[in-house]
Amino acid sequence: MKIFKILSLALLLFLPGSVRAQDGVEAFAPIVKYLEKGDAEKLSAWFDNSLEISVCGVTSDSSRKQATQIMKNFFTNVKPTSFVLQHAASKSNMKYALGVLSAGTTSYAVTIFVNFQDNSYKIQQLKIEKLR
Repeated sequence: MKIFKILSLALLLFLPGSVRAQDGVEAFAPIVKYLEKGDAEKLSAWFDNSLEISVCGVTSDSSRKQATQIMKNFFTNVKPTSFVLQHAASKSNMKYALGVLSAGTTSYAVTIFVNFQDNSYKIQQLKIEKLR
């Protein structure tokens, strides 16, 4: 069963095309745009006051300001060329998305969890892992 889950996730990440499920895609439109542009400041407008952020294996519970600095550092070293949203789904007021961020010849798996509060979606968790 564990192998099936791993293979399913791998297929979602590597199949060509955009989103497999249309559920909740609109919530991710600005997030996708700022990830693709490498704009940490504008991306941070979508951060919750505190969130879990994991970049290339370094995970921390961060304030919005700390998470913004982490993303600025990431984008200083990584210049995105594209971001493809591979899958999005939702349950109640939570949504998640899986995508691939490309930067030259390097790709990163990105997982985003958002929660609806104060009339908009806010990022609760952002995970970026280098694909091998």
